Amino acid sequence: MDDVDAVNAQIARTMLDSGDWVTAHINGVKYLEKSPLGFWLMASSYAVFGVHDWAARLPTALGSVLLMWMTAALGSWGFGRRAGFYAGLAVGANVGLFLFTRIVIPDVLLTLAVTGSLYCFLRAMDGERRWNWGFWALIGVGMLLKGLLAALVPVAAASLYLLFRRQLLDRRAWRLLRPVAGTLLALLIYAPWVVLATLRNPPILDLTLHSDPGVYRGFFWFYFINEHVLRFLNLRYPRDYNTVPRLPFLVLHLAWLFPWSAFLPALLKSWTEPLEDRASRLRLLALIWIVFLLTFLSFSTTQEYYSMPCYPAFAVLLGAALARGPERWISAGYAVLAALGVAMAAVAGVILYLVRGVRPVGDISAALQTQRPDAYTLSLGHMGDLTLNSFAWLRWPLAMAALALAAGALAAWFTRRGPVAPLCLAAMMTLLIHAADQAMGVFDPYLSSRPLAEVLLRAPQGQLVVEGHYYPASSVVFYTNRPALLLHGKADNLVYGAAAPGVPPVFLEDTDLVRLWKADQRLYLVAPHGSRQRLQSLLGDVYTVAESGGKCLLSNRLS
Repeated sequence: MDDVDAVNAQIARTMLDSGDWVTAHINGVKYLEKSPLGFWLMASSYAVFGVHDWAARLPTALGSVLLMWMTAALGSWGFGRRAGFYAGLAVGANVGLFLFTRIVIPDVLLTLAVTGSLYCFLRAMDGERRWNWGFWALIGVGMLLKGLLAALVPVAAASLYLLFRRQLLDRRAWRLLRPVAGTLLALLIYAPWVVLATLRNPPILDLTLHSDPGVYRGFFWFYFINEHVLRFLNLRYPRDYNTVPRLPFLVLHLAWLFPWSAFLPALLKSWTEPLEDRASRLRLLALIWIVFLLTFLSFSTTQEYYSMPCYPAFAVLLGAALARGPERWISAGYAVLAALGVAMAAVAGVILYLVRGVRPVGDISAALQTQRPDAYTLSLGHMGDLTLNSFAWLRWPLAMAALALAAGALAAWFTRRGPVAPLCLAAMMTLLIHAADQAMGVFDPYLSSRPLAEVLLRAPQGQLVVEGHYYPASSVVFYTNRPALLLHGKADNLVYGAAAPGVPPVFLEDTDLVRLWKADQRLYLVAPHGSRQRLQSLLGDVYTVAESGGKCLLSNRLS
């Protein structure tokens, strides 16, 4: 898809092609704000399987499967095998994990590293000494995935756990954890890339003479000060991001953990029950894990998927509650899900009836309505683009989703007294996620510029130009593997890299485009439909090569 999905996939491809695995580049411009391991994994997948979109997604997919296994192992250690199995289902078959792994971002791999490190911590505190090395090694791996947050979460959760258990000053606990040697191990994994990136991307000016954050200050300032500290304080440069308001950020976890969030009230009872030692320790750590991460993110600029590292903590607690059987709150959860499933299926049925006479023509973008940009702050903000007629393009996915919700929730209700009810919910989510995937295929022209890229690959050779920021048409670059000139593209997260020494001349203004358009070279310009009239007025002869998803491919040559 356009935006960060294709951007990250192309960064990994550039690393593989250029041999520079230290400094990430976007269209030749330095991109210094992210840790590299996610790019390395994608580039390694390309090296083995070739450059394909599915090869870019493979590390994310495998990471999701491993996260299910790790969560199941953690739950089994504390609550028993059935609870662990349900925990694995809960972390893998929920709305949030699907929604936030449909793009190639490293958050599910970060979640895997955090979960693994805290699992190793519990095993180490149980007297199994060798597990302490896993705690620190996975912190190092996590920092290579997403910076210092990967160290903050497990270290803070472990420290608070020891504090609540009155072991913070216990020498035996620290001997088991080996913090000095462990910190050195984490740095041994993380620091070589930091040192290389700092040496290869030094500042070009005396920083004592400049207070302007737009001055190029090299890698170290941008990655650590700007991306970590100033982002937390909502002072990051450039201001190219939104933040989710605190209340929606917290409340939306009911949606991200669906359908298992229906059983969250059952967690209150578990704190009053007598439990064996392992279970009580895991329950305490899971609670600290959740509360610390959500509290920390509530004071920071945040996106909904930032809280993914606490999904496994919710999952192990929910798995333990489900394994107890059909007590009152569990039965109430199944009843709520059955009612919701039937109601949602009924709404879907009404929608299908209302669009029965609508014939889809062209792609779905013709039936959508565009909102204000601030409506897209939330991950599901584009749901507001849907109109009634747009569901004519979505008949089969909508029918499949209705069937999944009604049949799965009712099956879980009728089998609530047995061990298969959670399996019914997992089957429901499997079918629901498949329906969502089919719907995304319908949205492909709207979400991706791949149709334009396919036309471009069949057309005569020419220079690619993208109007505006690189991100909204980035999949054209991925699928054609052609560098682009960017018209008015020096914006947002390309601003800092554009100030670096040696930046290629990829940024254009109107006068530059007019000059190139009149020259002998063939140009292809990707632009939103709304820009076509302005471009024709500016450039004169403009020929439409293709149109798709609200974007058009224009050229200065007729054939």
